[in-house]
Amino acid sequence: MQVDLPDILAEVTAEFQRYEAALVSNDVAVLDELFRDDGRTLRYGMFENLYGYPEIKSFRSGRSPINLTRDLAKTVITTYGRDTAVASTLFRRAAAPGKIGRQMQTWVRFPEGWRIVAAHVSMIDEPKGS
Repeated sequence: MQVDLPDILAEVTAEFQRYEAALVSNDVAVLDELFRDDGRTLRYGMFENLYGYPEIKSFRSGRSPINLTRDLAKTVITTYGRDTAVASTLFRRAAAPGKIGRQMQTWVRFPEGWRIVAAHVSMIDEPKGS
């Protein structure tokens, strides 16, 4: 298996950046598009466990668009072959001082394009010395 093929890494990085832009601007249509429309898609969030695309879509449509801006750090995107990738990043929000967020996404290429099939978002206290 080839890891981090340059063309595949560029594709996934572009989709990750598209997701981030949609997230902070609350572009629900793009966020819905980028999650795989499948009952097996899941998202573990800050305060919710979402099983299946319908639950994820419902969460997105009801989420507040306030205080979504965030700064990313230590983003790592790794591709495995031509059809699978994992994107991980840390984030900070002005609305959550002293906290650091963590986000991981598993991306898979389908005929319709790259889609997130699993995601996890959580926050912890900022580690000392960060």
